Amino acid sequence: MEAVVQTSHGKVRGRTRDGVTAFLGVPYAAPPFGPNRFTAPRPPEPWDGVRDAVEFGPTAPMPGYPRPFDTLLPEPAIPGDDCLNLNIWTPEPGGSGLPVMVWIHGGAFRNGSGAVSVYNGHNFARDGVVCVTINYRLGVEGFANLPGAPCNRGLLDQIAALEWVRDNIAGFGGDPGNVTVFGESAGGMSVTTLVSLDLGLFRRAIAQSGAGHIAQDPDDAMLVTREMAARLGIEPTAAAFAALDPAAILPAQASVAAEVTMVPDPGRWGATTAAGGMSLTPVLDGELITRRPQDAIAAGAGRDVDLLLGYTSEEFRFFLMPTGLAAELTHEIVGLVTAGMGVPAGLPAAYRDRHPDMAAGELMATIITDHLFRIPANRAAAGHAASGGRTWMYEFAWRSPNHDLGACHALELGFVFDNLTAEAEGLTGPNPPQALADRMHRHWVAFAATGDPGWERFDPSTRLVRMFDGPGDETVADPRGDVRKLWD
Repeated sequence: MEAVVQTSHGKVRGRTRDGVTAFLGVPYAAPPFGPNRFTAPRPPEPWDGVRDAVEFGPTAPMPGYPRPFDTLLPEPAIPGDDCLNLNIWTPEPGGSGLPVMVWIHGGAFRNGSGAVSVYNGHNFARDGVVCVTINYRLGVEGFANLPGAPCNRGLLDQIAALEWVRDNIAGFGGDPGNVTVFGESAGGMSVTTLVSLDLGLFRRAIAQSGAGHIAQDPDDAMLVTREMAARLGIEPTAAAFAALDPAAILPAQASVAAEVTMVPDPGRWGATTAAGGMSLTPVLDGELITRRPQDAIAAGAGRDVDLLLGYTSEEFRFFLMPTGLAAELTHEIVGLVTAGMGVPAGLPAAYRDRHPDMAAGELMATIITDHLFRIPANRAAAGHAASGGRTWMYEFAWRSPNHDLGACHALELGFVFDNLTAEAEGLTGPNPPQALADRMHRHWVAFAATGDPGWERFDPSTRLVRMFDGPGDETVADPRGDVRKLWD
């Protein structure tokens, strides 16, 4: 079966399967190349007739993941310039008033797309939600600080997509007044950044493994731009980068990203770039972003947005265990790397005192999980709740049997989307608990529909956190509170 919906730029034709209609590859902005290269997003050209929307559209230029991450996080690379597109799954194209969920993918601001198989929104639509996944510009195209171009172009793309949803989602059965934006990793950081901007484009937000504590100082960001330009033999300007094909930029982008991640030296890369371990992130440009999102939220920004946020118990194992890097680390190296990433002096020693028998790689995974994910999530939740916002927290603790990953980064994705088969067993292993996916997915749907995921709210005095761990879930007060107090 097929269905046709009128959008503000033309009609689109989707395809229905098992009671859900999918509209794929729908443009929300013009292709960001040619005269639109490094500009703010511009509206797409209207079209006549009916546009087929039955296949995913082009993805943004990005490097492939290195091994073994290419099998743990498989992602399509679809050629074409019209990459600022989105996908919609709806149970009722002719209906009205359904809750809407808009997914912002992760990938360290340089990988990912809305076409990744685990992000398929069919099961959200099956359960009464209009689900949207979006593409946005990545890497240099979306986040490099380029003189002569607006900063934060990838974030501007996300905002343009949310504006498209506001203006068009009613035609797909959705309620533009009941939109939940959700995302993981870089997508979670994007979500908390969007919350801090008080845009009025969504009612609720879910930030998975990304709490808005990272925003580059513009001078730090220029250090990265200059280094990439030097490796490419060009001037560090938007015009010089625009003279190159996007594919020609990717090798220099990848080499700088690897050095910032593996050699986080604030003296070379700048304090905020090194602390985050990511070379290209949102920039404190003084226009769109005027202060760190976490600080803005603590000051009351986004207090009218219901906020659910959390993390996995062992996030950083994802980056250390599959490669074998953990086994090569020594406690001396752990001290140097964590200091470069901004971990306060004395904390690694305090962790060693608490875990005297823990190997160096295990210890580093524990410290950086707290530094980049658990502690920022706690601080963002406390700031939002203290300013009057309705706040909930979760921790995903089920452990994968694969590659010694444990409860690692990105493991919860298949559970949230109820798409465990889409994981191809890379992260979850052969027999992940479907009952856990049923529960977690149901809580996300409930939050989008009602603003209440189904457990007690977080506040700075009780610090209640919902634990998702397999056979049964419980709400725990301030898990590992003694360690949290070390950071405070």
